[in-house]
Amino acid sequence: MKTALVWFKTDLRLHDNETLVKAIAQSDSIVPFYCFEDSHFTTTEFGFKKTGSFRLQFLLESLLDLDANLRAIGSGLVIVHGKPEIEIPKLVEHYKASKVFAKREVTYEEQQTELLVQNELFKLRCELQTLSTSTLYHAEDLPFSIKDIPDVFTNFRKKTEKDAVIRIAFEEPTQIHSPEIEPLNLPSFEDLDLAFTPMDKRAAIHFKGGESEGIKRLNHYFFESKCISKYKETRNGLVGADYSSKFSAWLGLGCISPRFIYQELKKYETQFGANDSTYWLVFELLWRDYFRFMMKKYNAKFFQQAGIQDKGITVNKHNKQQLQDWIDGNTGIDFVDANMIELKLTGFMSNRGRQNVASYLCNDLKLDWRFGASYFEQQLIDYDVCSNWGNWAYLAGVGNDPRGNRYFNIEKQAQDYDKIKIYRNLWSPYQS
Repeated sequence: MKTALVWFKTDLRLHDNETLVKAIAQSDSIVPFYCFEDSHFTTTEFGFKKTGSFRLQFLLESLLDLDANLRAIGSGLVIVHGKPEIEIPKLVEHYKASKVFAKREVTYEEQQTELLVQNELFKLRCELQTLSTSTLYHAEDLPFSIKDIPDVFTNFRKKTEKDAVIRIAFEEPTQIHSPEIEPLNLPSFEDLDLAFTPMDKRAAIHFKGGESEGIKRLNHYFFESKCISKYKETRNGLVGADYSSKFSAWLGLGCISPRFIYQELKKYETQFGANDSTYWLVFELLWRDYFRFMMKKYNAKFFQQAGIQDKGITVNKHNKQQLQDWIDGNTGIDFVDANMIELKLTGFMSNRGRQNVASYLCNDLKLDWRFGASYFEQQLIDYDVCSNWGNWAYLAGVGNDPRGNRYFNIEKQAQDYDKIKIYRNLWSPYQS
């Protein structure tokens, strides 16, 4: 009997999961597992938790759903907690596994962990096989090698759209052979040294984790409401559930795949017609791909103050009070404050808001942009390492922005996007 372990990470789904499909094809028996990595619950050098309360709640819900979906086809999810390089070899020995299948990582810390695990598994004569499962376009299908990917998005987009093909999503498995797996045993907030924070009732959308919820959201946004057909006109909105797709939270943990979204979008276009709005969603998914490929190209540089441009930027001496006022929505700039309060109380903020608060931190306060990126990492339900750090570097002028300094006139932005103050009144510090 050939037994394989499947290490779920940020790919918490059954559909379009090549890691799972390959493991089933090459093995007699499968043991799916998830590791609560110690490093994901530490405090960073910038003073923020790597995983905050809203993110943890969404993760726990996603794992509950994954376990239920696995059990429906004969398997289940094993949970371990600790250092992957210690815990995974224990599982290998327990189940006498000859192979571990996992999603391939592209960012520095995650790659270091992958290497540690690989080295420990090698001692047990167990192979770690990684597969690329996160992007719309597969890295192997790009019209350039990773090192030659253009540093300007438009150049990347035009050539990729012209010369590359999007692969068909993998079908979800209908049956898995597994040994008996104990009932799911998730850690509590206390186990992970976090306190549960209920979501504020004013939240634009009450996100719930899991593949089932992600697909439900997609069906609502596409086929039930047809909101996708006006996405380009509404995507800069600030209030409500449907001004944007909100897929990012489920994409962040891989509860839904970009290729699955693309295939469903093509079905929608066949039924209801294509327009600029339906294309714009693909355009946004391409940006997401781009940041992932850029991380692969530049690796740890994205986490350094000078970024991928090795550019010296003017930064004020670190001012803890200014940073705290920004976090608390206490800057005195009502548009910045409203957005920061929404983030603090719900774990979410619109794309328009994110660009404005980042510009304010980088250009007006002139604080080190990495403090902002690190706070977002803690706080955002839809945190994605590549998109978060890639976007922050971009706004700070040390990333992929060819213009170099993307300054937002916040008063003008507030006037353009919140003319009669509906959003600012909703999230005013004086409301509750």
